[in-house]
Amino acid sequence: MAQKPMNVVVVGGSLGGLFTGVVLKRLGHNVRIFERNPTSLLHNQGAGVVAGGDTQSFFSKYDNTHRPIAVTSRLRHYLDKEGRVIRREDTVQKMTSWDLLYYLLRANFDGVESEYCNVPEKVDGEGNGLYEYGHLVTGLRDGKDHIELDFHGRDGDKETTKADLVVAADGPSSTVRKLFEPEVSREYVGYVAWRGTVPENEASEDAKEAFVEKFAFYHADGIQILSYTIPGENGTLEPGKRLINWVWYCNYPADSQEFSELMTDEDGQRHHNTLPIWKMRKEIWYQQKDYAHKVLPPQFAEIVSNTQRPFIQAITDVLASRNTYFGRKVLLIGDAVAGFRPHTAASTSQAAFDAQLLGKAMGGKMSLEEWEEETMQFARHMQQKGVQMGDRSQFGYHPFAQSLGGVARS
Repeated sequence: MAQKPMNVVVVGGSLGGLFTGVVLKRLGHNVRIFERNPTSLLHNQGAGVVAGGDTQSFFSKYDNTHRPIAVTSRLRHYLDKEGRVIRREDTVQKMTSWDLLYYLLRANFDGVESEYCNVPEKVDGEGNGLYEYGHLVTGLRDGKDHIELDFHGRDGDKETTKADLVVAADGPSSTVRKLFEPEVSREYVGYVAWRGTVPENEASEDAKEAFVEKFAFYHADGIQILSYTIPGENGTLEPGKRLINWVWYCNYPADSQEFSELMTDEDGQRHHNTLPIWKMRKEIWYQQKDYAHKVLPPQFAEIVSNTQRPFIQAITDVLASRNTYFGRKVLLIGDAVAGFRPHTAASTSQAAFDAQLLGKAMGGKMSLEEWEEETMQFARHMQQKGVQMGDRSQFGYHPFAQSLGGVARS
């Protein structure tokens, strides 16, 4: 444990901020998480998460609820257009959901009660954790032995506070990163991810055979779709009550009318990065479901068509040149450093990796200089890997790709 407790502000209250908050709190530091969202709980988009090694190791070490977090996917396989398996790989992976991880982390950080888990007892010697929503950071200043933060509180008033350390975990559009590197911004790369889930017990036998406890893929010209099983309501892992999660990548040129219409919601508002659940225009969704039956294997077309709450994420690239500022009193972690393309399945793992290494640095097991070097090396490597994977999938040649013969969306 660190000898002197620090006052830490973590900017961003999603998974990356909570990973960091739990680690530093366990070391005896007092942590305030500033989340800009105006509600006390973040909205669940229903997204699946591949639980990589770093995510699994984090929960094994820091989650005092001790509940299982993942569905085991026992193999990967690839389908052709008719839905037949054309390749199988005996690869075991763990699949979880954003909402389950979020509520487990909130239980450990600030004792939020939910149907997902029991709130664990506070650990002897740990610091305090405070989750402050409706807090928008607007400026940072170096006070030599501390950092001064300017922010707008829940009532909209301008306020200032001090911290010994500031950790920015505020995502790929990071406000904190922009204060130091305004020239670094997210760039749309020409395709989006349609996403959704369907209840396992509502899928046909053919769909269950293709997707339940399996990581399934289909590739075609400019298209990749994948699916895997994730925890269901309140994180249940009970067979039949879980969800089948799917992600469908489709190309849309940045300057096209089609992309503009896609990202414009039913109220006429244009969204830059994510079109939220319940905001999609009905004609857009009907068109995409019709397209699914034209171009996808029948099992994939079924789960897409039966999805009730689809949403869209524009795929972007972003990479900061560094992740420490003001004499390493301001740090960036996770997506605030590098926004990986989701093909890597490494975004959550990056945040868990950064947070666990920060725990080592703050616990005296490595220097912050070493932390900076290792985390930036990871970020640069995975960001580059994601670009290569995405460009091959959407704009290049994939060895298992099927020809669509020029099928149009409408």
